[in-house]
Amino acid sequence: MGFIFAYLIFYLTIVIFTTYVLLGIHSALSLRKYLRKNSYVNYNSLVLSPLSPKITIVAPAFNESKTIIDNVRTLISLYYNNFEVIIVNDGSTDNTFDKIRDAYDLVRVNYYFDYRIPCERIRGVYKSKDPAYNRLTVIDKNNGGKADSLNAGINISRSNMIVSIDADSIIEPDSILKLIKPFLEEKEKKVIGTGGVIRIVNSCDIERGHIREINLPVNFLPRLQVLDYTRAFLLGRMAWSHLDGLMLISGAMGMFDRETLIKAGGYSTKTVGEDMELVLRMRRYMAEHNENYEVTYIPDPLCWTEVPSDLKSMRKQRTRWTRGLIESLWVHRRMLFNRRYGRLGMLGYPYWLLFEWAAPLIAFMGFVYTIYLVITGSLNLPFFILLFLFVYTFAVSLSTWAVLFEEITFHKYRKKRDVLRLIGTALLEPFFYPVHTYFAVRGNLEVMRGKKGWGKAERSGFQKKKSRKSA
Repeated sequence: MGFIFAYLIFYLTIVIFTTYVLLGIHSALSLRKYLRKNSYVNYNSLVLSPLSPKITIVAPAFNESKTIIDNVRTLISLYYNNFEVIIVNDGSTDNTFDKIRDAYDLVRVNYYFDYRIPCERIRGVYKSKDPAYNRLTVIDKNNGGKADSLNAGINISRSNMIVSIDADSIIEPDSILKLIKPFLEEKEKKVIGTGGVIRIVNSCDIERGHIREINLPVNFLPRLQVLDYTRAFLLGRMAWSHLDGLMLISGAMGMFDRETLIKAGGYSTKTVGEDMELVLRMRRYMAEHNENYEVTYIPDPLCWTEVPSDLKSMRKQRTRWTRGLIESLWVHRRMLFNRRYGRLGMLGYPYWLLFEWAAPLIAFMGFVYTIYLVITGSLNLPFFILLFLFVYTFAVSLSTWAVLFEEITFHKYRKKRDVLRLIGTALLEPFFYPVHTYFAVRGNLEVMRGKKGWGKAERSGFQKKKSRKSA
């Protein structure tokens, strides 16, 4: 029995790794095609054109007093011609709203809107008395969570396009230009959503809401997450976008067709994975109404976000991601191997079910079984060493591939020592896999116990870093 289980794990590992290689190759080809095509695009023409569609940026904020002023400053100075910014104060218990009100001289205004999608009561809509800030609208509402706040902003908006972002993120100045491009291209399919690459801002030099210098995170945990994000965005989502199986647009930043979003019911307040659940629900809506559509992905770096720098915060984040994944897959389980939903049902959904949900559980069983073999003295040491070397070599190779991919395309880390330290982190990362597995298992247990909600996120805030110590 043990012999069969060991070889089952071995062959399953080969299947998983082969899939990753095929996705990586597909991503490389798709990225090369995108970069070649994009080299001829003149984004300035979109800025100057009076026909550029109006866009609303919705940023929920709950107890974001440390970063809120810098974030608002960044948003209202984005490089685009026709947009508005809606900050949604989600019943903050700190002085988030007071800071925005004082900094931008806000006054309450009469503003007609309709609750087209559900959200908590909006207590007031505020605008600045200074004409220089006429793009800014601030909503003060009862607390309802991130999804509820996004719904409130969508109700207030009068644009055809919605950009949802996290209030603690830093946006690239030209991000809106790049996000809107797929919506403007002449296609047979209607674009209902697009997302881009999310990068990690920890240890970068920040001044007044803008990144002055990009640095690799000093702390080890954020560096691990740099590898994780690079693999996920450059080697995963690029391929799934081209295969029409994309299931997720990151909640940190994404653009959506407002009317389709509303018809699909808006963001769900019943899941902590509202970003994935929304994309699945919008895609289901379009497929079930026989609409020709697509969800696209932009490989350009668009948004920078702060990630956890300690194990406790990282555990909360990853277990929440696991809960969101399980909830989204369960709600939309009818899509599994359902031809009605095209490649999403036949490829995308099964991939997330097997590789994102089941694989960590299988890995956990493998760890437990290995410990059992060691205790009972039944461990086949040569086979174990062979399997370990195989997994370790592939994992390091995949991460190194992702780093090199980044360097030959967008080259955000200009210092050679940062690239070398990142590759050094890749050599250590496989030894951290048991911790990731624990987070996934704990997330499953939290679902079984019926745990809900996001939990409290600790932010260190964006600061100007005057010096860096080597890690």
